[in-house]
Amino acid sequence: MSRLRLSAEAYQVPTDAPEGDGTLAWTSTTLVLVRAEADGHAGLGWTYGPAAAGAVVTDLLAPVVADLDPDDVPAVWTTMQRRLRNAGRPGVAGLALSAADCAVWDLKARRHGLPLARLLGTARRQIPVYGSGGFTTYDAEQQQRQLTDWVHEQGIPRVKIKIGESCGTEVPRDLARMTAARRTIGDGTELYVDANGGYQRKQAIRVAHAAADLDVRWYEEPVSSDDLAGLGLVRDRVAPDVAAGEYGFDLVYFHRMAPYVDCLQIDVTRCGGITEFLRAAAVADAAGLQVSGHCAPHQHLPVAAATPNLRHLEWFHDHVRIESMLFDGAQPATGGSVRVPLDRPGNGLEFRADRTDRYRVA
Repeated sequence: MSRLRLSAEAYQVPTDAPEGDGTLAWTSTTLVLVRAEADGHAGLGWTYGPAAAGAVVTDLLAPVVADLDPDDVPAVWTTMQRRLRNAGRPGVAGLALSAADCAVWDLKARRHGLPLARLLGTARRQIPVYGSGGFTTYDAEQQQRQLTDWVHEQGIPRVKIKIGESCGTEVPRDLARMTAARRTIGDGTELYVDANGGYQRKQAIRVAHAAADLDVRWYEEPVSSDDLAGLGLVRDRVAPDVAAGEYGFDLVYFHRMAPYVDCLQIDVTRCGGITEFLRAAAVADAAGLQVSGHCAPHQHLPVAAATPNLRHLEWFHDHVRIESMLFDGAQPATGGSVRVPLDRPGNGLEFRADRTDRYRVA
C-alpha cells in the first residue's frame, strides 16, 4: 500500500495596499500550503492563517495518516480530526485539517488522472462569483477604481464593500461609501455589504433602513456571528439577505447557525476541507438555505461545482491576487462566473516555486 506523506510550508505576501474591515486591519496575508504525496504524485491544499497551522500538519496530522490508503479520504479525514481532540478543532488546528483534507482530495484526483471536479462530480461547470474588497482603508478613488474594474471591465454583476468601520463608530462614512458604490456600479449591479460583526443589533437595523434606497441585496455579519439571536433579529427586520458562517470550523456550528440566516457561508479552508464543506452544504440544504463559498476562490472551485445549493463564490481581491501570483492555472472571472477546470488533473493548479522563495516564512 502507498505511503501517504503530508508536509507544509507558509508564505507571507504583502497586500498591494493597506486593507481593513469593520473590526480588523492588515498589511500582509499568510498562505499555508500543504502537500499530500504518494506514488510520485503530489496534491495541493492551502489555507489562510498563521504559519503555525503548518506545524500542526507536520507534528500532529502527518504521523497518524502515514499508513492509511491515500484513496480512502474519509478514513484520512476522520483520523486527522480525531488527532486534533486535545489541540482544539476550531482555530489554527481547523485550518490545518482543512488544508490537509483539500490536499488529500487533490492527490486522489491526480493519482487517478482526473480533474478534481470530475472526481467529486459537478452540479455546474461555471461558478457565479461576486467581487469582494472595498476595504474601509480605501479612499474614494481606490474604491471607485476597484468597483469600476469588476463591473465595467470584468463584467461581474455583484460586488461587495466593507462597512462597520471602527467597530461601528463611523456610520456616516459607511453610508457615504455605500452611496458612492451604488453611484459607481449603476442600478444593474447587485450591491453587497459586509460589516464583519461591527454593529450592535438595532444599530445594524438602523443602517439598513438608512440605506434602503440603495437596494442592498446582501448584508453580511451585520452583528457578530457569535450572536445568533442578533443575526435572526436583523434578518427579520431588514430587506437584504443576512449572511454569516465564514468562521465555522465544524458541522455543529453550521447546524446551529442555519435557523438565523438567509444564506450560510462556508469556507473550505476553515470548515474541515472539502469533506466537511459538502456535509455543511447538506445541513444548509436541509434547512432550505443556499450556501456561499467564502474567500480562497481557487481552493473552492471544485467543491463549489459539486454543491447543488451553491449561490455564489466570493472573488476576494486579496486572495485572487495571491493565488494568481503563486499558482499557474488561476482562472479569470470575466462575465461574473469562473470556469471549473476540467482539462487538467486535480484542482488544475501548479505551485510556482520560482516565484515564492522571497515570501516563504516557514
